[in-house]
Amino acid sequence: MADPLPQALGPLLRAARARLAAVDDPALDARLIVEHFSGTTCTQAIADPEHAVDAAALVQIDRALRRRAGGEPVHRILGYREFYGLRLSLSPETLEPRPDTETLVEAILPFVRATVMREGECRILDLGTGSGAIALALLSAVPAAIATGVDLSEGALRTATRNAAKLGLGDRFTALLSDWFEKVSGRYHVIVANPPYIRSEDIGNLQDEVRDFDPRLALDGGADGLAPYRVIAAEAAKFLEAGSRIAVEIGYTQHIEVTAIFRSSGYAVAGAFGDLGGNDRVLVFQRGKP
Repeated sequence: MADPLPQALGPLLRAARARLAAVDDPALDARLIVEHFSGTTCTQAIADPEHAVDAAALVQIDRALRRRAGGEPVHRILGYREFYGLRLSLSPETLEPRPDTETLVEAILPFVRATVMREGECRILDLGTGSGAIALALLSAVPAAIATGVDLSEGALRTATRNAAKLGLGDRFTALLSDWFEKVSGRYHVIVANPPYIRSEDIGNLQDEVRDFDPRLALDGGADGLAPYRVIAAEAAKFLEAGSRIAVEIGYTQHIEVTAIFRSSGYAVAGAFGDLGGNDRVLVFQRGKP
């Protein structure tokens, strides 16, 4: 049984870090948990290490540390994740948005802005929206953009809608329950997607924090991990405005295969982008020759 946590903020942080010694980044996770549940800051811990944390907060911190030590991701415990400067609530039905996906936002953002300059608006379709991360990041950056977030999970759409409202973007975000394009109507200047791209047989080999806590629906890309790209490439054309773009996140080994899928449906690569680690991460396509 773990020792009781000290009440003073400085010793509390040290004790929390010791409790999490077996996780990847114990100092960061301990700080996030302590600050979140105690309502304190890093500056406060330095300036006033004897600050007393109340008993109710200590109970919450203790419970959170036990969950983290048991393998649950820290942001699942906190209930939110920062993405592109936005604080997004998470739920069991949503993928936890990760920094590499910000590559997709950066890749398509110039085109969204150019479309607004030319057309006065930019209509975005976010397939598999989850927490709404990609769509809401684009809306926050481009005030004249509007987005429809599509997902097969009602729980995910509730979370995305709640995020949009909290961020003041609710009037420009529409949630749509649909299996890919099944219930989609209208035409869009941009289609974005971070689809499931893990091969079914590889799900069991993922990191515990991904395999056990991210929804399988958001991970499983079928037998070869490419099934969603085939759907998007085959069906997107009738929902696209002239001169539009499709931007998709990919697995780091899938550049050639995904490019071939889209080329067979009449698309050309308009851009390829690496993630923070230099791996292939995002492909942008347009109809016909670039």
